[in-house]
Amino acid sequence: VDAAVAGALGALGADEAVARLEAAGIACARLRDVMEVAEHPQLAARNRWREVGSPAGPLRALLPPITLPGGQEARMGSVPRLGEHTGVVLRALGMTDADVAELRRDGVVR
Repeated sequence: VDAAVAGALGALGADEAVARLEAAGIACARLRDVMEVAEHPQLAARNRWREVGSPAGPLRALLPPITLPGGQEARMGSVPRLGEHTGVVLRALGMTDADVAELRRDGVVR
């Protein structure tokens, strides 16, 4: 099957291949790179972009592709600063304040 598809579509550009598949009633989609996905008009039309804070300033972020119960929107918090949650995570893993302080002092974590 792979050889037959490659033989039929391999010499075509992406737009022509998709047009022929669609004309034949075959479900298909074009493979897009990251910039093409980010610039896709459907994401803007469906209001999927949000602005989040970051140490470098505001960033555009894409909502996760899930629907929460009751149509609730996923929480989109700020991007943490490097090391902002290190202590909390290490304590949750069972380390003591002294352990975390030692790791910070030795430059293992920030």
